[in-house]
Amino acid sequence: MAIMRLSKLNWLTSGILATFLACLLTGCGGASDAANSTGGPSAAVSPAPVSPPAQAPVTPTASRIGHVFVIVLENKGYTQTFGSGSQAPYLANTLTSQGALLTQYYGTGHNSNDNYLTMISGQAPNAQTQADCQYYTDWLGTMSPDANGQVTGTGCVYPAAIGTIASQLDAKGLAWRGYMEDMGNDLTRDGRSTCSHPALNGKDGTQSAIATDGYATRHNPFMYFHSVIDNQSYCDSHVVRLDSLATDLNSVATTPAFSFIVPNLCNDGHDEPTCADGKSAGGLPAVNRFLQAWVPQIINSPAFQSDGLLIITFDEADTNDTSACCGEPTGPNSVAPGLTGPGGGRVGAVVLSPFVKPGTVSNTPYNHYALLKSIEDVFGLSHLGYAGMNGLQGFGSDVYSAAR
Repeated sequence: MAIMRLSKLNWLTSGILATFLACLLTGCGGASDAANSTGGPSAAVSPAPVSPPAQAPVTPTASRIGHVFVIVLENKGYTQTFGSGSQAPYLANTLTSQGALLTQYYGTGHNSNDNYLTMISGQAPNAQTQADCQYYTDWLGTMSPDANGQVTGTGCVYPAAIGTIASQLDAKGLAWRGYMEDMGNDLTRDGRSTCSHPALNGKDGTQSAIATDGYATRHNPFMYFHSVIDNQSYCDSHVVRLDSLATDLNSVATTPAFSFIVPNLCNDGHDEPTCADGKSAGGLPAVNRFLQAWVPQIINSPAFQSDGLLIITFDEADTNDTSACCGEPTGPNSVAPGLTGPGGGRVGAVVLSPFVKPGTVSNTPYNHYALLKSIEDVFGLSHLGYAGMNGLQGFGSDVYSAAR
């Protein structure tokens, strides 16, 4: 994976200016004809996806949820994670038996960074986010969203006018936090232990893990929005180390309405077969260890037991899977969100909640835009960017399957 990503980097970087100019001249918009693919390489493992209606109403159950937790893992396709002989049996077997398995959940692009940004803002990929923002460049392009909630241009740090789930929750008086494992372990590398990001337009020194620090800025989507980073005290209090989560889970009052949880480059499955310490097994075995340590703390917390929802998914499949679902648009800034195809591949997701019947299996197609829409539906928020596109389904009764 790492070799493949690096081989594409020079092409992507050299194309940034050309992409931007082309977009300004032509608009680069429109939905991809290929974006309705719902069967990735592992389609035979599960039933074919169920085609949703043109627009389903928000299920009443969504409004009964009060606390949402999202855990994002790295770079594994559906068959690798959920197929026979999975190296993450706690996720593939134990947790699916306790909640819902979404068999047709897709990433929205390649490489990593653009997927994370989509999850919290509904913004489509651009050349630099597809290249994982090797340099933490400021936005170059239009500064206000168009009718589809998109800005045209290229860059890593989006204008203050671009909303995120964070700004939406702020406006409604609801608390949120991003919990980042290892952030600040090595202050020479990371700079800060909260709200850690490179200097604007500087090189990102967190692209690779070191033995004592696996924090990756590119997996911390809040760092890519001026609306978050421009107020230092605000950012410091909202984007914190993962250690803080254990304390925050102690009571309903201290648990944010929205928690976005990102493991380090070992525990998210990114680094494999071994992690940067040269000792620990990476990949899915590391994912398994992380989830075994943290999921019980979350699902046994007072907030989750009361009205919680936990979604566990992956940013993208391997880059050779560029399948997509849900009529995913290309967006104004990229010809192909998946570099060589329409999407980020089939990854699957697991959903746990008192409102989810154990052992549920949903074959309805979802992606990261649908995830954002589903979270917004929970909190009664409008839909940002492509989370608001016509026909996109948020989680419905296929997921919220328990009577309560």
